[in-house]
Amino acid sequence: MAVGIPGFSSLAAGPEAPLELLSACHERMGRQCATLRRLAAHVAAHGADAAAQTAAASVLRYFDTAAVHHHRDEEEDLFPALIESMAGSDAFCLHALVDGLTQEHRQLEAAWRRLHGPLQAVGEGRPADLGVEQVEAFCKLYAAHIQREEDELLPMAARLLDDHALADMSRAMRARRGGEAG
Repeated sequence: MAVGIPGFSSLAAGPEAPLELLSACHERMGRQCATLRRLAAHVAAHGADAAAQTAAASVLRYFDTAAVHHHRDEEEDLFPALIESMAGSDAFCLHALVDGLTQEHRQLEAAWRRLHGPLQAVGEGRPADLGVEQVEAFCKLYAAHIQREEDELLPMAARLLDDHALADMSRAMRARRGGEAG
């Protein structure tokens, strides 16, 4: 799903390298969506057994915390830094990209809210309708969003942001995670 920023290695990405951390997060989102797809099929066949409960808890934990931090990293730090980097220039295309990605974040959050209740029920071992179609729609929406960020947003940020802007992002990401990032 995530293609990675050319020249970046996401294996050891941390807050000291904020663009690489965002790309690594895309990879983790892809893995969580793969787990979610398998979970939907598993629940349909086996119900909310112990394996389903464990998987549901993991997916919930990821999308309730790391994905929320990721969207805030972009909206509160990366997008404003990019716009600031274009001060004095015609930034129409950048504003369109940022506005579009922000709208996609709201769509992803709404789709996640629809899955949250059924996943929470599975995580608690209760019967739930974790619809395969709804899971697939969520995962496809995330895949398209991630691809757009990997193809357009992160390469642009790597070109436009200076060391100072990246250091500011790094500090904000670390603070958002209580001193940790990932």
